[in-house]
Amino acid sequence: MTTAKSIKSAFEAMMFTWGEPLNARSAAEVLNISEKEAIEYLEELREEYENENRGIRIRRINKSFQFVTADENAAYIERLCTPVKRRKLSQSALEVLAIIAYKQPVTRGEIEAIRGIKCERVLEGLMRKELIEEKGRSNGIGRPILYGTTDTFLKYFGFSTLKELPDIEDIESLIEVPEEYEDAIMANQISFEDINKD
Repeated sequence: MTTAKSIKSAFEAMMFTWGEPLNARSAAEVLNISEKEAIEYLEELREEYENENRGIRIRRINKSFQFVTADENAAYIERLCTPVKRRKLSQSALEVLAIIAYKQPVTRGEIEAIRGIKCERVLEGLMRKELIEEKGRSNGIGRPILYGTTDTFLKYFGFSTLKELPDIEDIESLIEVPEEYEDAIMANQISFEDINKD
């Protein structure tokens, strides 16, 4: 009989080898257990790493789990590694991404109505970066494509689930933040009163 300890050991090895977020269903299939059991074991493992203040932690992204370094060690990692330049999102991309994040699923027409300008090229760019994806089609005239955010979006901004998005009312208080947190502030370039309009 497989013990909890051996299951968690297997999950550790799988997460380390996989690199990308490990989907609980895939992990469960490998060990021939249910997805629910896999999530429970992975959550236990996540808590163990957290409680022991390990340098490596486990981050949950929806139903996937991934090894990450502890936040408090960021300065050491930066000293060790040559910084990789990551191109930041443009203001237009941030605006469109914010609308999609808070109103999803949403059509291009709805996004353009809020922004007042066309956004086809911005949507294509966000799709290429895998921050958004098609979520089906609207029942409206012409059955336009519905857009929503992806797990890559959650990973990029450091969220585990969409429930962690700041409340719309609280967003404007986040505008004045230290430079090192700029990547996490995806919605400070847009009027959130506009997003709330029907």
